[in-house]
Amino acid sequence: MHTSEIIYLGNLRTQSKHIASSDIIITDAPTDNHGKGEAFSPTDLMSNALGCCMITIIGIAANTHLFNIDGTKVKITKIMQSNPRKVAEIKVDFEFPANNYSEKQKAIIESAAKTCPVALSLHPDLVQTISFKY
Repeated sequence: MHTSEIIYLGNLRTQSKHIASSDIIITDAPTDNHGKGEAFSPTDLMSNALGCCMITIIGIAANTHLFNIDGTKVKITKIMQSNPRKVAEIKVDFEFPANNYSEKQKAIIESAAKTCPVALSLHPDLVQTISFKY
């Protein structure tokens, strides 16, 4: 079974439906590429997926090792390049709540982030700059 269905709505906008949940995501082309920028662009979603994947894998690791990361914020910065137009760098900035994480817990967090499936699936030329603020 397929994962999603995408419909082109016109005017550089798409609607994606997640088959299992029926959730909908709208994308628009960014303003710097002929679009309105009224929703996530496809490259925004790709960049955001990296942060979502990392924090999910960190959450799994935290549950496994019995510590809490609830309230953690992740800020994503996408840096585009031209010729060819592509994402050159994704900055992922983690801000963890004050929780007195041990050095072992910090090592678990950082290892989990760097080995999430999205991070491992992206082209090695795409720079992933990750920071952790505890």
